[in-house]
Amino acid sequence: MTHHDETRKDVYTHGHAGVVVRSHAARTAENSAAYLLPLLEPGLTLLDVGCGPGSITIDLAALVAPGRVRGIEITDAPLAAARESAAKRGVSVEFAVDDAYGLSDADDTYDVTHAHQVLQHLSDPVAALREMRRVTRPGGAVAVRDADYAAFTWWPHDERLDRWLEIYRAVAQGNDAEPDAGRRLLAWAHAAGFTEVTPSASVWCYATPEDRAAWGGMWAERIYSAMGQMALERGLATEAELDDISAAWRAWAEHPDGWIVIPHGELLARA
Repeated sequence: MTHHDETRKDVYTHGHAGVVVRSHAARTAENSAAYLLPLLEPGLTLLDVGCGPGSITIDLAALVAPGRVRGIEITDAPLAAARESAAKRGVSVEFAVDDAYGLSDADDTYDVTHAHQVLQHLSDPVAALREMRRVTRPGGAVAVRDADYAAFTWWPHDERLDRWLEIYRAVAQGNDAEPDAGRRLLAWAHAAGFTEVTPSASVWCYATPEDRAAWGGMWAERIYSAMGQMALERGLATEAELDDISAAWRAWAEHPDGWIVIPHGELLARA
């Protein structure tokens, strides 16, 4: 059983560049947490771990209002946007900086503890799940959802996009993270000591011209942000390759047959 090494600082593969935060802000409770929605009702308390710009958090808060909702991030970077969005929607959410491995909340504080696309970036996802369980009241739910990069599939085939996936996975693994997290969630939950777990899966599919433009355009730009810089620094890719990958995403986005599916593992675990 691995224990989280307190001296390690996890590296967020995506970084917090504007293009990354913008793409995360397109996530909603409906497109990113549908498996959790049947459990929610007014008055429940909820913690959102790794809330980013808060788009999912605010949706969840609207569903459990007047219940207390807290959204946390490892850095303050995306939280100003999150607070602004919550104010605009007239939804009450408390946003704060906190640590997934050592949450500042007391035991048994929340009815629901949620994390979307978080465990894949952690060097010790099992420790984070144990901590999420600690702050969730007995009988409450821990809800997690993560993509599975190796299972991404798209059309038309383009070797430059195969190379994109190869580089992305190498960078993430170099950060002691697990890009193919979706398939491992159940194993991680069991390792964290959960016995009552409901696993499921769902996908994002981008195939309309608008969706392709958003996803392809985002990656055409994002390849040069934190992930691309790490790839260059570690000798995993060249500038020319990043340019090729950027061009490939734009070509895919413009192709009338362009289609991509992003599979996710998800689970509800009873605390």
